Amino acid sequence: MITSIATTDATVTDAEMTEPVHHMLAARGLLPAEHFLDSGYASAELIVSVKKNFGVALVTPVLMNSSPQARAGVGFDRTAFTIDWDKRQATCPRGDTSTWWSPATQRGTKAIVIKFDRETCRPCPVRDQCTRSKTGGRTLSLQPRELQEVLDQARLQQGGEQWRAKYGTRAGIEGTIHQAVAVTGIRRARYLGLHKTHLEHVFSAVALNLIRLDAWWNGHPLDRTRVSHLARLDLSLAA
Repeated sequence: MITSIATTDATVTDAEMTEPVHHMLAARGLLPAEHFLDSGYASAELIVSVKKNFGVALVTPVLMNSSPQARAGVGFDRTAFTIDWDKRQATCPRGDTSTWWSPATQRGTKAIVIKFDRETCRPCPVRDQCTRSKTGGRTLSLQPRELQEVLDQARLQQGGEQWRAKYGTRAGIEGTIHQAVAVTGIRRARYLGLHKTHLEHVFSAVALNLIRLDAWWNGHPLDRTRVSHLARLDLSLAA
């Protein structure tokens, strides 16, 4: 069932609409313990802020490590290094420690840059599995501690079968979105102005809720499995 409706213009991102929507739900006493989102919302900052401000756990796939080693699936990616936040130091898989730890700003966001001395990395027998630099040492980029630890935990969890089975709940939300598009044509606004468009969204949500209540009360499931043209042909021939 659709319980909350927010309308905005197309320039506002999904993530920017998360906090206002949670405020609406909190005001009505409808905050969930868990909120299932698609990957368009996911960020460590959002996961942390929603948990702190509303007590809601976001269940959403986060972006995986994008380092060359992680993308290739070989070599030592960030998870192969041990991070000592208190000592402000990283230890590589062979036991060598970093010599540089510095706060920085990358693409407008806070980060921590960690570097290993080139004299440490240059003679390393597994250098090719660690860095593409020909002369310098290995460099790591982390988010601030709280965000990085949340991100690492989320990445670890979403690789497991239990998390994937749990996230299957999102399929119901996607089904609602598909139904809204198919039944009400909600992707295109019929009117100009946010107020009129919001009213259209309200009517669309009411219509969908009535359709779903009717199906529930009369025992008509909405989750019908799609049958391909080839499968329908096989069924007709078998008949």
